[in-house]
Amino acid sequence: MSHRTERIITVVTDFIGLNLAYLIFYWIRVRSGWIYYTIEPELWRPMTAVYCYWLLWFSFFGLYQYWYAQSRLDELLTLFRTSLLGGLVLFFVIFVDDTAVESRTSSRILIGLYWVFMFTTVASGRLAVRAIQKRLLIGGVGARNTLIVGWSEKAFQLCDMVLSYPALGYNVVGFARPTKRREGKGPATTGKYRDVPVLGYVGELPKLIHKHRIQEVLIGLDSTEHDRLMEVMRFCNGHDVGMKIVPDLYDIVSGQARISSLYGSPLMDVRPQILKPWEAAMKRSLDTLVSLAILLVGLPLWLVIAAAIKLDSPGRVFYIQERLGRNGKVFGIFKFRSMRANAEQQSGPVWAGRNDPRVTRMGRLLRRLHLDEVPQFINVLLGHMSLVGPRPERPYFVEKLAKQIPLYRHRLRVRPGITGWAQVKHKYDENLDDVKAKVKYDLFYIENLSWRLDLKILFNTLYVMLMGRGHT
Repeated sequence: MSHRTERIITVVTDFIGLNLAYLIFYWIRVRSGWIYYTIEPELWRPMTAVYCYWLLWFSFFGLYQYWYAQSRLDELLTLFRTSLLGGLVLFFVIFVDDTAVESRTSSRILIGLYWVFMFTTVASGRLAVRAIQKRLLIGGVGARNTLIVGWSEKAFQLCDMVLSYPALGYNVVGFARPTKRREGKGPATTGKYRDVPVLGYVGELPKLIHKHRIQEVLIGLDSTEHDRLMEVMRFCNGHDVGMKIVPDLYDIVSGQARISSLYGSPLMDVRPQILKPWEAAMKRSLDTLVSLAILLVGLPLWLVIAAAIKLDSPGRVFYIQERLGRNGKVFGIFKFRSMRANAEQQSGPVWAGRNDPRVTRMGRLLRRLHLDEVPQFINVLLGHMSLVGPRPERPYFVEKLAKQIPLYRHRLRVRPGITGWAQVKHKYDENLDDVKAKVKYDLFYIENLSWRLDLKILFNTLYVMLMGRGHT
């Protein structure tokens, strides 16, 4: 079952549970005759408002994340904490109209009663969905294509464990050997283990992930193969796959891993969620609000710039170029054109240099003031980019640089940004040395991602723009 499908089913189930709880609450409060009221409360508008409140609240705290391999108890505890906090918010703002009941005390008792109904119906719905999902996974429906990296007893034990518990949702399609060389005896010389074939070796991981639509990579390397683990991480970066390793490799990625459980045997999630759901929601909200404000408030200036570009040189106002976004997805980035039309027709993809002869007069001014980047706020609204993040690069350069710079694709774990830590700490890319220097800043940003760091970068960017420290 895909992330999208599970999320839709969970939202629909919650819709039924939340509204059922409100209907039960409404019957007790209004129709039962047990509660005194002076004015009969409405049903539909309050019920709709309350549902929207819980939908946003649950989304904000990550209750619509992917739960397929998580403990049901963990999900219920998360639901309990989140709904209890949401209920307390309703308690203090007095969810029930005080004029409709005899006292504030009665209204707040009703809030507590409503919360009990709400938690019971939503929890029951989710447990029912997980039970059905488990039965489907046991039958092979919705399992995630899984590749096991390794060709040793440890990898075989991991394969045995996964095959023994189909409810985990792992559909093992094959192994990836650490190297091309065949090693060992017995199963290691046959190219198969329990009818699971060897599909290739670690160096072919990007091709294997794409060809076999791999969604999960389980790493069963020996504890002596530290370098090979880093190689696996490098090849998987930039692809939307989950990665888990066996326990004794945990020390290699300390600080990056999160423990999960495979029916009592712990696995380590090499690439856990970088931001908590509420932090990710806040970051996305800031992106949307700031982008809308800049595009709308500055609209007269953007129209003047567009006219100036047309008058300065022939060609389109906007320049659209392919870039790689989060998880390696290609998107078209928008910029005000700052070079003459068809600037790379003969040279091919190259980095813009200082005093680049292809830059127009208007383009030079736009670059100095960083105004050529303004149309990228459209990309932010579309969800391709964020205000802050590593700068998106063209596919041609990503493929080239990934071969020369270790963990370069690690940048693709997050949405690219209009500005970033590397942009305020280093100059524009003019050569490979510049790129290598900026990758260090990008990796620092990803490993230390937070609201505080984002705000620091935004303020630094504003300072750079006001001082006119742009590319000339």
